[in-house]
Amino acid sequence: MQFLKVKNVDEVLEILNSLEPLPSEIMELGSACGRVLATEILAPEPVPHFDRAVMDGYAVRAQDTFGASEALPALLEIAGEVSMGEAVSRQIEPGKAMAIPTGGMLPAGADAVVMVEYTYPLDARTVEVTRTVAPGENILKRGEDIPVGEILFPQGWSLRPQDVGMLAAVGIDCVAVYRRPRVAILSTGDEIVPVSTPVLPPGKVRDINSFTLAAQIEQFGATVSYLAAVEDRLEALVDICRNAFQEHDVVVLSGGSSVGMRDFTVRILGAFADAELLVHGVAIRPGKPTILARIGKKIFWGLPGHPVSALMVCRALVLPSLAVLEGRAGTDLAQDHGSTLFGILANQLPSVHGRTDYVPVALARDGEALLVRPIFGKSAMISVLGRADGYLTVPAHVEGLDQGSRVRVYLFSR
Repeated sequence: MQFLKVKNVDEVLEILNSLEPLPSEIMELGSACGRVLATEILAPEPVPHFDRAVMDGYAVRAQDTFGASEALPALLEIAGEVSMGEAVSRQIEPGKAMAIPTGGMLPAGADAVVMVEYTYPLDARTVEVTRTVAPGENILKRGEDIPVGEILFPQGWSLRPQDVGMLAAVGIDCVAVYRRPRVAILSTGDEIVPVSTPVLPPGKVRDINSFTLAAQIEQFGATVSYLAAVEDRLEALVDICRNAFQEHDVVVLSGGSSVGMRDFTVRILGAFADAELLVHGVAIRPGKPTILARIGKKIFWGLPGHPVSALMVCRALVLPSLAVLEGRAGTDLAQDHGSTLFGILANQLPSVHGRTDYVPVALARDGEALLVRPIFGKSAMISVLGRADGYLTVPAHVEGLDQGSRVRVYLFSR
């Protein structure tokens, strides 16, 4: 397997943008929120499909109220009442009004609704109108909300709660969405033992990455259905990866990606005839020894074994790859998929030109200012991320950030 030149973050994101989305599936509307549409959706019917009132009051012909005021009200004959949820067969004739509730069907002949606050019933047959209304006032005409044939959502749109409501309004109870990626998480290393190990033998560490990576990917919305810690033996790694690819779209292997005698990750790819190494090293810190490959239509990520490096690469690159597989159109892959905010850098932050730095930070209030304090520590220290509220990036072309700089923070939690 040929080694490639180390790529910068933008080059890796460009590769990710070239990936094809997963196949689509039909999803019932009640479970579709958060899913990505695989097809464009047009409105099959108008909303509303009848002229309706948007205020309680009286349906009238607007011209019958012209000039009406408190000093000189218009007197209209009450011609009946509109019942909620029922069709109206009677027509409003000149000089007449019909009581109507919010959402009620506007009777033929009426072109406005006078709010009940501007009316006063004189008796059972007559109502005073103390305010002029214009044609179209306080009514929603047929198709004014959603015209028939209007493009509701484009292909690649991620459905929000209000979007689900729009689909319900036009009678769409099932939608075609891209399938969510199925991801297998594997950790490799002879030093790794299960988290349930009561007493650590000398030289051993508990499996951290399987849990942090799985939690990160599940929070994004993908499905993680396989977790395993594997010994550093090539045959075992090849077998477990081959098995993982049978049921999963993406395999994420942490550990074994640094150059050295025990670098099995690239050798694993050599066992697959259709493997294509896309990235072998990224100009970022932490996480330079990152590997990306394609095996047929499946995606393989090789991440560093250190917990900070693995999780930061997951945020920076793995999650964007899952966004592409899920069909998110127009996604800015350089942006995080969580919440962001801006603050003031509390101290100077050095960096090296030519690489993108992902720096964990803690946030604190200082009066009205939000202070952003970098958390420094080695990438093997999980406590670095445990103390962090989020992270900031220092672009590859920038040699550090000055104290007092306004910086953007990507939050670990929303």
